[in-house]
Order: sequence, then structure tokens, then C-alpha cells
Amino acid sequence: MCGRFTMAIDAEQLQMKLNLGAMPEVWEKRYNIAPSQYIATVPFADSRNVVYMRWGLVPFWAQDPAIGNRMINARAESVAEKPAFRASFKNKRCLILADGFYEWQKNTKGKGSVPYYFTLKSREPFAFAGLWDDWELKGVSSEPGIPGLTTCTLITTEANHVVAPIHPRMPVVLPKDSMWHWLEATTETEKMALLKPLDPDLMQVWQVGSEVNSPNNDDEYLIDPVEGTNQNQSTQELLL
Repeated sequence: MCGRFTMAIDAEQLQMKLNLGAMPEVWEKRYNIAPSQYIATVPFADSRNVVYMRWGLVPFWAQDPAIGNRMINARAESVAEKPAFRASFKNKRCLILADGFYEWQKNTKGKGSVPYYFTLKSREPFAFAGLWDDWELKGVSSEPGIPGLTTCTLITTEANHVVAPIHPRMPVVLPKDSMWHWLEATTETEKMALLKPLDPDLMQVWQVGSEVNSPNNDDEYLIDPVEGTNQNQSTQELLL
């Protein structure tokens, strides 16, 4: 599962680095993005425009939008068959923009879990493979002002050897050279081929403080390594 991530780059810099289209008028660096919040996505490869969607997929057929609280992640192994995801997998894929993500390891020496932060070694922004859908309140005509939602979910896969010591799953990370293919792919074989763990040689990880546990905290210090660790250690060294 992936339940928190960061998007801590200026809009202009992100637009340039990923060759994006129009950016949202309102943009803030984020250091602790959590489910149910609105996140930056790209749903269409032709325009490459960045739009905000709420994190937590509400399928078009849902009776209650609360289902989105349970749909923050979709497993790559079953995304093409599960009723909640298969229509979006076929026609409504998106990029979820990020520059890092958090995972927690259960603390074997006491209570709680220990948070870790994962990024590319290059510290470049990237995209998670995502799905999106539109939902409208049932039984109400489609008119201006009628409640509706555009929501998304993040696809996860088995962890590579950088993430695995911390958590058995990781988000599908799409580097610049493959992210647009996720939106443009036409066959299931092409799509599924992209839903794999990222090359671990491209990643780095370090332990961060417990302040990230609360989604109310959203400041730059959250991604700082805890005292006694650094960004050059392997996952195994961090766990010693």
C-alpha cells in the first residue's frame, strides 16, 4: 500500500522537467499528501494538462462516494479484472505527479511503525501509474452545481529490493521515458508491461521522523533524514 507521498517542486520547474501542458492556477509544494486530498494528475496525453483529482477512486457506478476511502490503491495483479477498476484501466488511466513517497515498517523493538522516505537518486520528479473516474450523485439531472467528483487511485506492485525490507508493496513509478506510454497504450499487454517495480538502482531511501505520521503536518522538514542516518545508506544498513 502507498498512503503518503510528496510533490515538492515549483509548478514551472515541474512543467519543464516533465514536459507538461497547462498547470493549475493554484499550486503549493506538498510534503505529506494524504488520501482524500486533491492531487496533481495528468489524464490525457494529447494536452498533458495537469488537473486536480481527489485521491480515492469512486467508480461511476457507486451509490455512495464513501467507497473512495477504501480505493486509494489498486493492485497491479488484479487491476484489469476487479469491477472497481477494470473500466478505468481500459479507458481512464492517469499520471499522478510526485517526487517521493513514504512507507512504514512495523517497529520490532516497540510499538508503532517507523517511516521511510523514497525518491529517485536523481531527485527528479516522476509519475505514479493511476486510474481515474467521474462520479455524479445518482437520480439528479446533470446541471451546473450538482454534486460530482473526479477521483483517482494509485496502482501498486510488488516491492523491489530497496522497498521490500520496509514494505512488501510499492507504487508503480513511471520515469520520464515511460510515463506517457501509460496514457497512450492500447492493449492490455502493453499496459500490464508497465506495471512493474522500478529498477532499484534508480532509488534511494532514508528514515524520517514520526511527525509525518500526522497528515496535519506538511512542511519541508518532514523529508529530512533522522539523526544518525543519511541518504547514501542502503535499506539494509538503515535497518541494522
